[in-house]
Amino acid sequence: MKTENTPGIDEKHQIPSPSEGLIPGPHWTSIKFSKNILMDALVKHVLGLMSYGMSDFGEVLEVVGQLKASDEDAWITSWSTMAERLQERADVANRSGNLITASTAYLRASTYWRVSLMCFSDPGDSRMFDYSRNSSNCYERYLRLSGYPGQYVEIPYENNFLPGHFYRSPVAVDNAPLLIITPGRDTWAEDTRWVYEGAIRRGIHCLIYDGPGQGFALRLNNLRFRHDWENVMGAVIDFAIEIPGIDPSRIGAMGLSFGGFLTSRAVAFEKRIKLCVVDPGNLSWGGTIINALQTFSNLPINEVPPQMRNLVKDYAWKHGVSNSIKDVIQVLQIYDNTSIVDQIECETLVMDGTEEMSRGEAERFLNALKCPKDYLLFDATSTAQAHCQIGAYATATEYLFDWLGKRL
Repeated sequence: MKTENTPGIDEKHQIPSPSEGLIPGPHWTSIKFSKNILMDALVKHVLGLMSYGMSDFGEVLEVVGQLKASDEDAWITSWSTMAERLQERADVANRSGNLITASTAYLRASTYWRVSLMCFSDPGDSRMFDYSRNSSNCYERYLRLSGYPGQYVEIPYENNFLPGHFYRSPVAVDNAPLLIITPGRDTWAEDTRWVYEGAIRRGIHCLIYDGPGQGFALRLNNLRFRHDWENVMGAVIDFAIEIPGIDPSRIGAMGLSFGGFLTSRAVAFEKRIKLCVVDPGNLSWGGTIINALQTFSNLPINEVPPQMRNLVKDYAWKHGVSNSIKDVIQVLQIYDNTSIVDQIECETLVMDGTEEMSRGEAERFLNALKCPKDYLLFDATSTAQAHCQIGAYATATEYLFDWLGKRL
């Protein structure tokens, strides 16, 4: 672990082509499970959930063997087949009174139902709704059977609601602190378990939610992303402070990936938050994606490489614009916090990794902050150097709460 920049991978240790297979490299991150960057990252994310009983190694690799690069239908079919198999096993165990078996199988089934939709961007497909419901139902059965301290909540939001869970720490004292967790673009609120489990084991309550454009809020409530996230966070805090046992003066907020960008926007205006964690920091998420899209902006969408075409479809759907590169570029222009970052007043931790997808962005964000701040850089010696510490959640939890636990 270092707290300063370290060089990237040497030129002589270039990551091997995915077509060459799972070839060992200088670090574990050199191994690729898919030619598609997002699919590879999500497989590693799901493997990282093994520590929490949310996946199993053999099940994940069984699915990986059925995947095809950038093929969304192969993705949803492979993961949902595994999810259905486990849900059926859980149902049988539940009917037979084998409640521990049922609970553990329901938990993994819930994960795989969600994952099946993480690289699938056809909102008109009935599987979008059905598999979301399956995931939710399996998770609630897991909570009921296992006794894990989670409760489903619906947070009032405009004329709708944001689905989420409140996790009450079994070791918390009266008027305990609360951590609000905002997920990213692709994973769902339940997938942040490495954070909320780390919190509740340390006496910190947690409130997780899917905001507009995310998880269940997108797929079941048809809510799309918005840049002014203070309006979302405000609704979440209004709900949170009514929960018995919460100390309203000790509310923290953490955002992961795109959720980190949105959270940093929110805390610039929402002053009820005592401290903030962004993982990683980013001043202009829109600018980063726009730069990647500019090369293809004059091409018809059907002539764009499959991986980029899927990216455009995903952004168009989640932001509520037409499926064209130019429209996606236009809507992303407002996702820029450069002009408001100096309004953040609460103490802020910026997490970063030496193999983050946008190297240097977190440091740019850190340098723009005027509030009390700290910087946590994960390098290869920690094995947590990838985006949002994918593949090293145990390490990330330890370092995060060594910092946060002293302040919240």
